[in-house]
This record gives sequence, C-alpha cells and structure tokens, in this order.
Amino acid sequence: MIGSSPESGPGALDARWGPRLRALAGRHPAVVDSAFALVVLLFGVPHLLKEPPKQPLLGWGLQIALLVPLIWRRRAPFTAFGVVAALAFAQWLAGVLLSTGDLAVLIALYSVAAHSTLRRLLVAAGIVEIGVAMATVQWAPRGHLGKVFVLLSGMTTAAAVIGLNMRTRRAYLASLEDRAARLEKERDQQAQIVAAEERARIARDVHDIVTHSLSVMVALTDGAAYTLPTSPDRAADAVSKASEIGRQAIAEMRRVLDVLRQDAPPPTGLRRPQPGLSQLDALLAEVRAAGLPVEFVVTGRPPAMASGAELAIYRLVQEALTNVRKHTPPGTTARVRLEYTAAHVEVEITDDGRPAVGVPAGRQRTGHGVAGMRERVAVYGGLMEAGPLPEGGGWRVHARFEPSQLESAR
Repeated sequence: MIGSSPESGPGALDARWGPRLRALAGRHPAVVDSAFALVVLLFGVPHLLKEPPKQPLLGWGLQIALLVPLIWRRRAPFTAFGVVAALAFAQWLAGVLLSTGDLAVLIALYSVAAHSTLRRLLVAAGIVEIGVAMATVQWAPRGHLGKVFVLLSGMTTAAAVIGLNMRTRRAYLASLEDRAARLEKERDQQAQIVAAEERARIARDVHDIVTHSLSVMVALTDGAAYTLPTSPDRAADAVSKASEIGRQAIAEMRRVLDVLRQDAPPPTGLRRPQPGLSQLDALLAEVRAAGLPVEFVVTGRPPAMASGAELAIYRLVQEALTNVRKHTPPGTTARVRLEYTAAHVEVEITDDGRPAVGVPAGRQRTGHGVAGMRERVAVYGGLMEAGPLPEGGGWRVHARFEPSQLESAR
C-alpha cells in the first residue's frame, strides 16, 4: 500500500494491541468472551437473512443458543462444549443448517484443548467426529460425502491442535515467568549474601584499625604525659608519633569505608595501599614505640601470595599484638615468628604476660578480635589456634596455611 510503513502495518498494530487484549482477557474473561460470541453471532446474521430457515423462530433461537455457552468457555470449557454439542445435536434433529453451528462447535473444541485436560479433549474430539459424520450424511451432496467428511475432520483436527499449541505456549510462558522470578529472587539473595560478607569484612577491618591505632596512641600519649616534666623532647616525639599513627588510621579507615561510598569522589590526600608483609616492620616499630618490646623472627622466603592473603597475615599480627597490649600488664614482651617452607606458612605470636588477677587464663582475649582473626584465616583455608601457653603464663596465637591457598581466596 502506498504510504504504508512497518510502523503502521499489521505487525505494529498487533505489537501495540496484542498485550493489551491479552491483559484485558485475563482480567475480564467473561466480558471478552461475550463480545467474541456477539461478533460470531453477527457473522451468521447475513447467512440467515439470505437463506432463512423453514422455521425462522427455531433457526434464530438455535443461532443464539449455540453461542451463549461460549461466554463460559474459559471458566468451564468442557461444560460449555457439552452444551454446544447438545444444541448442535438438536439442530441436526431439526434439520436446520446454520453456519454458526459448526463454528460454535469448533470454538468449543478449541477451548477444551486450550483450557482442559487431554482426556477431556479426546472425549470432545470423539463427539465432534461423530457429529461430523452425522452432518456429512445429512447435508453433504451424495457425490461428495468423502470430501466433505475429510474437510470437516481436518477443521476439527486443526481446532484441537491450535488449542493444544496455545496451552503449551501458555505453560511455556508461565515456566519462563516462574524461572525469571526464581532467578531474580536468587539474585537478590546472592546480593544480600555478598553485602553481608562485605559488611563483615569492613567490620573486621574497622575493628583491627581502630583497636590497634587507638591502643598505640593511648600508650604514646600516656608516656608523653608522664615524661613531659622531666624530658620534654621525648614527650614531643611521643606526641608526634601518636599524631602520625592517627593520620595513618584515618587513611586506612577512609580506604576501608570507600566501599560504602561508591558514588563519592575518591579522596586525594590520604590514599595508602593495603598493608602487607612489607609493612610488618613499620607495624612492629609502632608497637615498640608504644612500650611493648617485640621480637621478630622470619624463617625462609615468603611465597607468591595474593594481596588479600598478605593483608590477612598483617591483620592477624596487628590484632594479636593489640590484644597483648590490652590484656597484659607492663613489662610484657612479645614474639612474632613467620616461617615459610614449601609445605606450609606459619604465623605465631606469643607473649609472656600473666592474666589479670582473678581472671582465669582461659578466659582472656576471647572477644570479637579472636573471632575476626579466625574468619580471616579461614578465608584462605588456614587453621588458627588461640589460647594460653601450657606453662600458664602468656598467650599464643598460631595460624597455618598451605602456600597454594594463599595465592587466591577459595
């Protein structure tokens, strides 16, 4: 057609109105089917006017009666088919030939195929085939009985097949919708799990940074206050060191909390890389400056490992030494041992501090810090032990990894 385009053709009309009509039929099936029956009735009116039956009242009555059951063809398809079949049989007995009669039977058969069970469809198809044979014998020309029977049987088969295809299509679409809903639910659950793991990781990092930095800063400021009257220079050094540790803690906190502010512009002034094994010396220097003597022993050469694994070992040492400062009296010494072999990587932190008076040794240092250390070690498939030394004095934190597991998280 001149001036037509794909946007204005039948496909565009179906794309625009198809979903709307299907949605309307789903919400108001009786209204849509009533309108459909009325359209079919109007389709048969010209035939009745052109070739009026011998009994007009009976013809018009059967015409209307055959189409009324189609109003309930979705809600009760087999019942509607039974009523239409009975009326078609009455039409056959009366000898009234109606074009809408055959159409109503085919529509009712389609509805059984589309909305009922396969067993009921076979029963309905058998009834229609019997009706086809009866109609062929009564109304077909004598020389064309076979052709008419084949034609009507083909129409019956087509109605049943189209109905089955529609039912299969609806079931397929329903399964796709159900699968999409399940996938969306699983995606949301996975997102919640990832978010919970990220929150737990952030909580561990915040705990490690805050407890270590604050404990060192408190020790330095206490020492500065104590030495200020007698040694102002040493007090100034301690305050300067506390200030430096505070700035480092702020930088690490900002890096950790960046994941909670993904839309915020990245900070430019206090960016620092994640701490790892190369920063252990600086960590131990801070701890020694805060008044805790620490011996550091390294055996072997460290294998290649992921940055997250180095961070886990760093935090393990940091948290263990922080606990030493928090739970032991002055004069305690600590020892950090790293052992690298082809078979394992071991991290051990021990101290000789006595438990507080009145508190059993086994009840010391069992808060969130130890749980956080266990979680960090478990991420890389390691095993960790934490508890008092056998001699009854001091505490031991020991972790053991396989080098292959330190290359990446499980």
